Amino acid sequence: MTQAHQVPAAIDPITLAVVRGALETAQREMTLTLEKTGRSSVFNLAHDYSNALFDHLPEMILQGQDIPIHLGSLIPAMKAVADYFGDDIHEGDVIYHNDPVYQGSHILDCCMYKPVFYHGELVFWAVCKGHLTDIGGPVPAGYNPDAKEIYAEGLRIPPVKLWDKGRRRNDVVNLLLCNMRARRDQEGDLNAQFGACRVGERNLLALLDKYGLATVRAAIAELKDMADRHMRSLIRSIPDGTYHGEAVLEDAGHGYGELTIETQVTVSGDNVHISVQSPPQIPYFINSYAGNSMSGVYLGLMMFAQVPPPYNAGLYRCVSVDLGAHGTLCNAAEPAPHVNCTTTPMETLTDAVRMAFEAAAPERVTASWGHASGINIAGINPATGEQYVTMVLASIISGAGATQYMDGWHACGPLCCFGALSSGDIELLEYAYPIIIHRYGLLQDSGGAGAHRGGSGTVWEVEPRGHDMTVIAFGEGRQIPTMGAAGAHDVLIDKKLGRLEVEHDGALTVHRHNVITTLKPGQRARNINPGGGGYGLPWQRPPAQVLADLKNGLISRLAAREEYGVVIADDSLHIDDAATAALRQQLNLGASA
Repeated sequence: MTQAHQVPAAIDPITLAVVRGALETAQREMTLTLEKTGRSSVFNLAHDYSNALFDHLPEMILQGQDIPIHLGSLIPAMKAVADYFGDDIHEGDVIYHNDPVYQGSHILDCCMYKPVFYHGELVFWAVCKGHLTDIGGPVPAGYNPDAKEIYAEGLRIPPVKLWDKGRRRNDVVNLLLCNMRARRDQEGDLNAQFGACRVGERNLLALLDKYGLATVRAAIAELKDMADRHMRSLIRSIPDGTYHGEAVLEDAGHGYGELTIETQVTVSGDNVHISVQSPPQIPYFINSYAGNSMSGVYLGLMMFAQVPPPYNAGLYRCVSVDLGAHGTLCNAAEPAPHVNCTTTPMETLTDAVRMAFEAAAPERVTASWGHASGINIAGINPATGEQYVTMVLASIISGAGATQYMDGWHACGPLCCFGALSSGDIELLEYAYPIIIHRYGLLQDSGGAGAHRGGSGTVWEVEPRGHDMTVIAFGEGRQIPTMGAAGAHDVLIDKKLGRLEVEHDGALTVHRHNVITTLKPGQRARNINPGGGGYGLPWQRPPAQVLADLKNGLISRLAAREEYGVVIADDSLHIDDAATAALRQQLNLGASA
């Protein structure tokens, strides 16, 4: 047998730990490469990208602590890309792809795949997916609420080679970049992706040189088995049966009313089957193709499971998924428009899956995180004459959900990114674009009320400098508040909702749907994100904690009284104990009635 096929019967734990650490280092260095070399603020400030390593099968052997909506879809996307080229994969090739029909998430998330060869044999894939700030089409930044089909959204890139046997295909790269606004940013980010894949390849080859292919493959096999054991152990702890979950998707401007996504989770021994039922797809940009929906399903599972690492393909050996009929909201068919799908309906699908699992194990119930409700901006920089366009990821930072153990984290969402996004420094955003950011901070009363309070959402207020600026609103969470858990109850509903507020000559317009509008110098747009859901009965929150939240500006006097049943003396920040006890008794009786 050749060295490539000599697999040891077992691998010692020290070698396993070293190989595992080397794989994790390879992935982290890919991430750092993107951060330090990315051109756009979406890359170098917000970190809207993800990296993963696959083996030759191809199965995921390591995912980064990155964007969940990217990572789940990479599993079917990697297989689709490998199957498309078949035997036509060679050393020095680099493949690019964004098409949801080929299991991509949405067309703004462009993915680079670099096969890694060792002594002439395909051994690994280094994979990097990132959100480009523009992908062409009629609307800057790609989010077109008026699109009735995918052809009106931007450039679709089926699997295509950008490097062929080590030779850069300048004609193909130029074709892609000629279809994108702010070309310099897109080209810089593409080069950053290439650099990340090269760094991953370099580290993987060094690992093989040190330990040999047989030992590395044995370690990877054990890491997959370890993940499999973790997930099966959890599933075995759930009583056999079928459990139901559902969540409602609000009408964000499509005119079809609220849409309900339902899930069924069937547990049998250490296996689980997840089925999804969703309405027929609609001519609006919230349809989700299969690859993206797999991310939503996996995130809902992982929110419930919370199993320890490693995180790789082994986690999903005991999981089967049925996304429902082709041509539905969560299993869209060409030519359904889709660009908003990575937030809407993915976050709703995630909630529905998580709730089905929690019906099976109520002791693990948690509140939901705030859904994404953000804006993109675009215009001509008056100082340079160049076009700029960016997704303002700081504008979608919402609150995390509370649990039975703790309050939700502030400014940590949205649900689809699960804490992996970064806001970036205000000064750097103002340096990169001709804008003034007047306000960025936590929003009072936005966190869901509960014995454990939901994390606060954020407000991001911007004004263009010396030019007209296009503002595109996308997402949801503007009509339906974030779901709480275990009796959590909101009274000040409007304070929990997202919205876009636009000031035109002293007049204030409030948008609760996805819109495209224009700001002139001196006018401001204020995007508000929802907070996370609360956990437990609000009037069971210790009054001292309610008072602390009031002093810290997280809640108002009105919320302290109406939502938490805590009465604050009018003349000072002190609790009126007698009035609080009476009010809480009244609230408790009302809940029991």
